[in-house]
Amino acid sequence: MTEFAGLVAAVTGGASGIGAAVADLLAERGAAVAVLDRAPAEGGRHLAVTADVTAPLDEAMARVASGLGSLDILVNCAGISAVGTVEDAADDEWQRCLDVNVVGIARASRAALPYLRGSKSGVIVNISSIAATAGLVNRAVYSATKGAVHALTLAMAADLVGEGIRVVSVAPGTVDTPWVARLLAGADDPAEEKRKLAARQPTGRLVTADQVAEAVVYLASPRSGATTGTSLAVDGGMSGLRLVR
Repeated sequence: MTEFAGLVAAVTGGASGIGAAVADLLAERGAAVAVLDRAPAEGGRHLAVTADVTAPLDEAMARVASGLGSLDILVNCAGISAVGTVEDAADDEWQRCLDVNVVGIARASRAALPYLRGSKSGVIVNISSIAATAGLVNRAVYSATKGAVHALTLAMAADLVGEGIRVVSVAPGTVDTPWVARLLAGADDPAEEKRKLAARQPTGRLVTADQVAEAVVYLASPRSGATTGTSLAVDGGMSGLRLVR
């Protein structure tokens, strides 16, 4: 498939997990891809750009545009999680998570927009979470940041629709990523904890990074040109299904 032929994509947090799956799938569909990460792999199939979303990203986006010729697609995958209730989190944890998960999207989008305005297929895809709209136990800080991502997506979409730039988000359920693997490794009973995480989804399975990537690529495609200001759930039915009879 070559629906992205001639298009350039930048993926923040693209060195692992969801971001890596997104970068690979975009490339498979024909896009030229830049991976923006604190430690991107050099010498691979993608342009590696060392960048941190907690700092200005103007130079990183300029490198993408100069190295690949343009910029049409921004996928904001960089993010961190946090476990605990509102009482558990200290101010510095709130600030750290907000800085990465919310302000990081703002920094990347702000730096990318001068280039996206020159594209006929400009689109920003933000990675949100089912935690943005469903109350999850022990996820107060994380849920608050992803709720902000959801609201920011809508606001950006309203601001940019008149310029022909789409803004959308994908809201995954619990995804089998390196972060989840680390969380499980620290549990008293990793197998039981994984079973509980999987049971959150009505399908009874963790979501895979590849499944999230498919949703991102669908929304990023020029074929989805009528879709903006929306969030696509990839959550095994968690947000909409109630199986109690």
